[in-house]
Amino acid sequence: MTTTNPQLTGTARLNLAKAAPKVFRALIGFDTAAREGLDPALVELIQIRASHLNHCAYCLHMHTNDARKAGETEDRLHMVPVWREARHFFTEKEQAALALTEAVTLVADGGVPDTVYAQAAASFDEQELAHVLSLILTINTWNRVALATAKVAGTDERR
Repeated sequence: MTTTNPQLTGTARLNLAKAAPKVFRALIGFDTAAREGLDPALVELIQIRASHLNHCAYCLHMHTNDARKAGETEDRLHMVPVWREARHFFTEKEQAALALTEAVTLVADGGVPDTVYAQAAASFDEQELAHVLSLILTINTWNRVALATAKVAGTDERR
């Protein structure tokens, strides 16, 4: 089976926002609600890590730029993919969120281990944990939207 990368060929794909505006607005609402009460730096770290794992260049580009604008350091941004080996760059809370992000994003590889969930539950109160989990779900959805519709990294178009 031969596949063609529309990002390389320029083949136009569906614009979800125009084709299903109610669905798109619902996703934006879910994303906005998920972020409530969370540290903006943590939000970007979660979105960056999920986008790495999902190979979503569009979202990775957007969220690393958003993180920089919010004051995130280049050192920390470079360490996100290898955060386990660079734990001193991240707080315990951030490490718990990154571990949960990986487990939920790669859920088909064995579910969410009890140890990962317990670490997150110990790091966040119930409401924060619900928002972290919801944010992980939203970025995974956005990654899939961007990949399925062949969004191109570096374009001005947001979602």
